[in-house]
Amino acid sequence: MSRTFMAIIEYDPETKQYVGIVPDIPGVHTVGNSVEEVRKNLKEVLELVLKETGDEISHQEFVALEKIEVEM
Repeated sequence: MSRTFMAIIEYDPETKQYVGIVPDIPGVHTVGNSVEEVRKNLKEVLELVLKETGDEISHQEFVALEKIEVEM
Protein backbone atom coordinates (compact mmCIF):
# COMPACT_ATOMS: atom_id res chain seq x y z
CA MET A 1 0.00 0.00 0.00
CA SER A 2 1.27 3.47 -0.76
CA ARG A 3 0.24 6.85 0.58
CA THR A 4 0.80 10.32 -0.82
CA PHE A 5 1.75 13.34 1.26
CA MET A 6 2.18 16.96 0.20
CA ALA A 7 5.59 18.52 0.80
CA ILE A 8 6.70 22.13 0.65
CA ILE A 9 10.21 22.76 -0.66
CA GLU A 10 11.74 26.23 -0.47
CA TYR A 11 15.17 27.67 -1.21
CA ASP A 12 17.00 29.50 1.59
CA PRO A 13 19.40 32.01 0.01
CA GLU A 14 21.20 32.57 3.32
CA THR A 15 22.27 28.94 3.69
CA LYS A 16 22.13 28.21 -0.05
CA GLN A 17 20.16 25.04 0.70
CA TYR A 18 16.71 23.72 -0.03
CA VAL A 19 14.39 23.13 2.92
CA GLY A 20 11.56 20.61 2.78
CA ILE A 21 8.68 19.96 5.17
CA VAL A 22 5.57 17.79 5.23
CA PRO A 23 3.11 20.04 7.09
CA ASP A 24 0.70 17.20 7.94
CA ILE A 25 3.25 15.36 10.05
CA PRO A 26 5.15 17.17 12.81
CA GLY A 27 8.88 16.58 12.70
CA VAL A 28 9.08 15.61 9.03
CA HIS A 29 11.53 18.14 7.62
CA THR A 30 14.95 18.11 6.00
CA VAL A 31 17.50 20.16 4.08
CA GLY A 32 19.57 19.41 1.01
CA ASN A 33 21.73 20.89 -1.71
CA SER A 34 19.15 20.15 -4.43
CA VAL A 35 15.43 19.57 -4.80
CA GLU A 36 16.14 15.94 -5.67
CA GLU A 37 18.12 15.47 -2.44
CA VAL A 38 15.32 17.00 -0.38
CA ARG A 39 12.74 14.72 -2.05
CA LYS A 40 14.87 11.67 -1.27
CA ASN A 41 15.42 12.77 2.33
CA LEU A 42 11.73 13.51 2.90
CA LYS A 43 10.76 10.08 1.58
CA GLU A 44 13.24 8.42 3.97
CA VAL A 45 11.98 10.43 6.94
CA LEU A 46 8.34 9.69 6.06
CA GLU A 47 9.06 5.96 5.79
CA LEU A 48 10.79 5.99 9.19
CA VAL A 49 7.98 7.91 10.88
CA LEU A 50 5.28 5.69 9.37
CA LYS A 51 7.18 2.56 10.38
CA GLU A 52 7.61 3.82 13.93
CA THR A 53 3.99 4.93 14.34
CA GLY A 54 2.57 1.81 12.74
CA ASP A 55 1.04 3.87 9.92
CA GLU A 56 -1.41 5.47 12.38
CA ILE A 57 -0.97 8.99 11.09
CA SER A 58 -4.04 10.74 9.80
CA HIS A 59 -3.39 13.45 7.29
CA GLN A 60 -5.42 16.17 5.71
CA GLU A 61 -6.31 16.33 2.05
CA PHE A 62 -4.39 18.97 0.10
CA VAL A 63 -6.69 21.63 -1.35
CA ALA A 64 -4.59 24.50 -2.69
CA LEU A 65 -1.41 26.50 -2.44
CA GLU A 66 -2.12 30.20 -2.66
CA LYS A 67 -0.04 33.37 -2.97
CA ILE A 68 -1.48 36.20 -0.90
CA GLU A 69 -0.34 39.73 -1.73
CA VAL A 70 -0.38 42.39 1.00
CA GLU A 71 0.50 46.07 0.90
CA MET A 72 3.53 47.04 2.96
